[in-house]
Amino acid sequence: MARAGVKGPLAAITAGWQERESEDQELRDALGVPIVNLSIHSRAERVFREDPELFAAHRARQDRVRGLQELYRVRVKHGVAAVRALGDRPVAADLVASEREDAVAALRRLEEHHLGRLQSVHAAFSVETGFDQRPAVARERREIEAALAECEAVLVAGGHIAVLLNRMRLFSLAELCRDRPIFAWSAGAMAMTERVVVFHDSPPQGPGNAELFDVGLGLAGGVIVLPDAQRRLRLGDPKRVALLSQRFAPTPCVALDEGGWIARRAALDPRAFGHQVAPPGEGDGARAWMGEGLARSLERGGSVIALSGAGEEG
Repeated sequence: MARAGVKGPLAAITAGWQERESEDQELRDALGVPIVNLSIHSRAERVFREDPELFAAHRARQDRVRGLQELYRVRVKHGVAAVRALGDRPVAADLVASEREDAVAALRRLEEHHLGRLQSVHAAFSVETGFDQRPAVARERREIEAALAECEAVLVAGGHIAVLLNRMRLFSLAELCRDRPIFAWSAGAMAMTERVVVFHDSPPQGPGNAELFDVGLGLAGGVIVLPDAQRRLRLGDPKRVALLSQRFAPTPCVALDEGGWIARRAALDPRAFGHQVAPPGEGDGARAWMGEGLARSLERGGSVIALSGAGEEG
């Protein structure tokens, strides 16, 4: 915030904390500036109580999204297994390389297909419900817009990524916040991008595969962010890390751990700290990334988007 010249007051979006969204005293103490909590989780709950038809449509949409995710997860599991199995075949290296390349391309096509299906579900919900024009939503949005008018910048915390995204979409927060500096961390940073990828190489239930989870808000394009990557990814496994990078290429996957950050704005220092998940042949599969290349890929002009890995789990 200091590098961007932002002093406050600030608007906070903590909807990812769900019922705990108002417990923001630690954030206030850390920043020492006036903060207005936009309370979008509680606002959404109020809207759903007043508009049960919208609530039912919202539930139906989420059911469809979960159904698509379940089907996609099956295809990803088999696609990733095929790529890994091909690398173990005792045949000529050039033959293996060609088949593996095609198998990775099939995974990329799957990612694009799944993204398109998700976009269609969200678009259909918007058209069928006209949610942004419904009285309860419109009233809350006017109040949010009035609160934002008094704030210099916006803070977006982490927490439950699906809840955070859905509440921000409900009140068109991407549109309302577009012209202000935004500081986002953990799941909040994920929500700012175009594609939200969830990941954990060693979850309690056993080895997992990264998944394209949802369409992001698109305020910080050109990158996929992976908060808390040191703990969640096996960065010392070059093959595993490389495959993650290849699946989402050409969009760079950038690991954001505590203290790491990305900032974009022409007037801001264009350095990015963190790690980019690199393709094979580049270091050990994850290389330090600090330079103008990533900043240029994020550059679209306008307000600051600062994405950080610090904060609670996303």
